[in-house]
Amino acid sequence: MPQKKTTTATRRYERARAHAKEGHYVLRLYVAGATPASQRAIENIKTLCDQHLKGRNELEVIDIYQQPELAQGVQIVAAPTLAKSLPLPLRRFIGVMSKTERLLLGLGVEVKK
Repeated sequence: MPQKKTTTATRRYERARAHAKEGHYVLRLYVAGATPASQRAIENIKTLCDQHLKGRNELEVIDIYQQPELAQGVQIVAAPTLAKSLPLPLRRFIGVMSKTERLLLGLGVEVKK
């Protein structure tokens, strides 16, 4: 069994390195139900991804009321929270994601003008 775990971890690491080289972003948005703040955060992050990360992102929206175990595993303490796992370094952003310029800077996205 230990061999299989090592192989799986190696594959995940290799996939992460390949995504990082391509400038691929892996994002998870944690929301708390269908509140107005959750809806604004979802709209704002989808707009940001469409405008600045088109074809270079994976966005997963997680409702912490429906899947609380996913929030506990990564220690989410407020919602909405955006978690960037790739490219490294890991980052977290709390709020409705309305400050696009600050969010892009924190994500490390180069804005072409």
